[in-house]
Amino acid sequence: MGGGVDTAGRTAVSFLFLQTNNMKILIIGGGGREHAMAWKLRQSASVEKIWCAPGNGGISRDAECMPLNVGDVKTAADLAMKLGADLTIVGPELPLVQGIADEFARRGLAILGPPKTAAQLEGSKIFAKEFMARNGIPTAGVYGAFESTREACAKLDSVAWPVVVKADGLCAGKGVLVTSSASEAKEFIERLMEGDEFGAAGNRVLLEEGITGKELSYIILTDGTDFISLAPTRDHKRAFDNDEGPNTGGMGTYSTDGMLTRELEQQILEKIVRPTLAGLRKEKMEYRGFIFFGLMLTRDGAKVLEYNCRLGDPETQAILLRADFDFAAACMDAALARLAGASAKWFPGASICLVVASEGYPSGPVLGKLIGGLEEAEKVAHVAVFHAGTRREVNDYYTSGGRILGVAAGGDSLLEACRAAYDAASRIKIPGAHYRKDIGMTEFRQAKIAEVPANG
Repeated sequence: MGGGVDTAGRTAVSFLFLQTNNMKILIIGGGGREHAMAWKLRQSASVEKIWCAPGNGGISRDAECMPLNVGDVKTAADLAMKLGADLTIVGPELPLVQGIADEFARRGLAILGPPKTAAQLEGSKIFAKEFMARNGIPTAGVYGAFESTREACAKLDSVAWPVVVKADGLCAGKGVLVTSSASEAKEFIERLMEGDEFGAAGNRVLLEEGITGKELSYIILTDGTDFISLAPTRDHKRAFDNDEGPNTGGMGTYSTDGMLTRELEQQILEKIVRPTLAGLRKEKMEYRGFIFFGLMLTRDGAKVLEYNCRLGDPETQAILLRADFDFAAACMDAALARLAGASAKWFPGASICLVVASEGYPSGPVLGKLIGGLEEAEKVAHVAVFHAGTRREVNDYYTSGGRILGVAAGGDSLLEACRAAYDAASRIKIPGAHYRKDIGMTEFRQAKIAEVPANG
């Protein structure tokens, strides 16, 4: 069975895939993750054509963009049939939770993504907790799941602080609060359940114990039985340096050799990854796609904070920069349940992705700003600039979302990758935009990277 990554000194083995030539691939989504996917898929000799729906301004350079409401699964299936796509890869969580894989299966279309039942692992925090309890997967303790503000707030009188408050449904990474303040917790619960900030996603609330340690993003690609592990990454969720400010969809991530010891990775595989796959099979949930394990590395070992049923953003940008294998063939083999015996090879060293965000992000991003300096940024060696919230007008790009760009770089060391990424980011000019200056800094506290002034 697969499950090894070449990030802790192990010998890398190339993929042994049955080759599928002249593939036509449709990507669903339009963010930085999808741009990185299109960029990597283009490098495969087995790929003839790539579409992305709806895509964005930058993706249009690497794939043909097609209009689509990603939540409209029937229209997505119609599009795949019309285009004659050999494989559809789903980027964001919404279409998965809406049942896009089920719709494609009904029409006999190949798709990489789990069915609606399994996508509940991401679509419902309460479902995920109950799944972990049934299958003995280590996670934080639960104080309860609540459907009323009064009951949830009353429970705060008997918790140990800090506590974690989670909206049950999809909130684009912003439906979680970790706090040691009862008043802050109550205010967040009221916003979720009564303020309608996240709609139906906040109708139910989960209260968990707060656990401490270092967070880690561990992602696998699976056909439901066999799997390969992707290079581990570490994300930065808070909007500003030193983990200050509100939660976001992610402000930057990095990957480097040695993030996991052999022993710790084996513990993750044996106690978390394989039991998760066994649980899915036991509960008759056929799974072909990516599983993102958001982990906390505690003194008692790794524990699951959350599941995502797709690649992360911006984790994907850093991961695919290190991937030294045919990503298209890997995705096709997972979709066709033929991953048995596969492994992966990774470029040694490190990678990083900095997210350049709009003024006012995440609460109220200011859009429509002209983006300057992209050509200069892309001249920096070992850098790739992935577009997230951009639109293209002839040869100019304008901001169209809260997270605008992912400036990614690779290097022989994390310090080298950081220097390249920050050099490139400093060349991009967007009025009012901001990005964090401390991505990856915890890995080398003694190293100094020159401060780069915020854009504007």
